[in-house]
Amino acid sequence: MNDNTNKRSGWMSEIVHFIRREPKTQQAIIELLRNAEKRNLLDPDVLLMIEGALHVAHLQVRDAMIAKANMVTINANDSIDNILKIAVESAHSRFPVANEDTNDVIGILLAKELLVYLANQEEQDFDIKDMMRPAVFIPESKRLNILLREFRINRNHMAIVVDEYGVTGLITIEDVIEEIVGEIEDEYDIDEEEFIFHHGRGRYTVKAVTPIDEFNEKFHTKLSDEEYDTIGGLVINAFGHLPKRGESMDFFGFNVKVLRADSRRIHLLRFEKLAMKQTTEV
Repeated sequence: MNDNTNKRSGWMSEIVHFIRREPKTQQAIIELLRNAEKRNLLDPDVLLMIEGALHVAHLQVRDAMIAKANMVTINANDSIDNILKIAVESAHSRFPVANEDTNDVIGILLAKELLVYLANQEEQDFDIKDMMRPAVFIPESKRLNILLREFRINRNHMAIVVDEYGVTGLITIEDVIEEIVGEIEDEYDIDEEEFIFHHGRGRYTVKAVTPIDEFNEKFHTKLSDEEYDTIGGLVINAFGHLPKRGESMDFFGFNVKVLRADSRRIHLLRFEKLAMKQTTEV
């Protein structure tokens, strides 16, 4: 066998090896990305976003929308004082505007349009119809990835969800993005009492200050709180040192990875349930 034959055979082997290891399913892609993240080749936050983007392709509007019962709607015949009160108390930036029948949504009011009116109210009479933007109506069955593309193309941020009987809810671009990147918090909706956030597929982000008893209640574990009060204290003890961002270890039925830390403490952890492992008492 000459050198050319040997080279050709070598290249063929490389190609066959590449084809065999190329992911054939979405789950295989996710496992490939998770392995890359475990080797610190991929940032944990980036991995969560990629998994979220893949997950969104399987979701419909009904899976992420705000139900009609929880909608903050403005009555088109309401006074400016009542409308301002609703806007201030809810702290939303957009509101469906409806007639007496809440199924009869006639437009979307932007809070910034109210600010413009207040700045120039001496020059104009209040008429909510002059401020409204057209409402976009979509079915509950629309896929979220398609809706996100439409939001971007049309520069729209809110859609009214309907079925054959009328309005069933609303959805915003933030609701769709949160399905990808997780909950988006601002100064108005931060819940200081929330410690554990579920991202689906057996993955959780856990604040290091989470009380051990709350962790036990959430995961039905029996971790001891005799020496430490928080899950962060237990994790540091298990590592045997103050871990840096990206360090990971198996910990009582979970793989734990440090997502955020500084030179003095850890702040945020990623917990992923491990198969075939049982949680035991510390």
